[in-house]
Amino acid sequence: MFNHQHLHKDEKGQTALEAAIILIAFIVVASVFAFVILSAGSASTDKSEEAIYAGLEGVQSSMSVKGAIIAQGAAGNVSNVVFTLALVAGGDPVDLTDTTGSNVVVIGYRDGTNFESNIPWTVNWIVNNDGGTADAMLEDGELAEVTVDLSTLTTALGANTEFTLEIKPPTGAVLNFSRSTPAAIETVMELR
Repeated sequence: MFNHQHLHKDEKGQTALEAAIILIAFIVVASVFAFVILSAGSASTDKSEEAIYAGLEGVQSSMSVKGAIIAQGAAGNVSNVVFTLALVAGGDPVDLTDTTGSNVVVIGYRDGTNFESNIPWTVNWIVNNDGGTADAMLEDGELAEVTVDLSTLTTALGANTEFTLEIKPPTGAVLNFSRSTPAAIETVMELR
């Protein structure tokens, strides 16, 4: 018959086989963890890239005010504010279509007694580089004179009043500027 004692005396091969199985298990687990970590790193890199592009899009559509901001007055109150808009260098075109009730660009107003999120405004093109076929897009090198109608405010804008206009394009940075009306309201005034 077969001698079982002789079989169990030499267990060197069995120990080496167990060690090899454990080593293979560690390698498999480590490769799974490495895959998970690399996948998470790739996903976070994608999110960072999206954030960077969203930030660039916000900056690229920015507009700036060129020149003076003028107030037009009547009967002791400011009736209109007029300013010139241009794109910042390298900015994407902004649609200045003035369709009644749903302006693509929204202009808001606030002072100590009024808050209006969408007040009426019109645009007059000073420089239009469209070569005879004018469109409503504010593009590089163009200047648009915007007239904001303040006659619809609940409380009229009078003398010695600080106010803020907020120009909100559909994409890009919001343009805010604050000014104060002078002590005496005249027909035409440069605001500071």
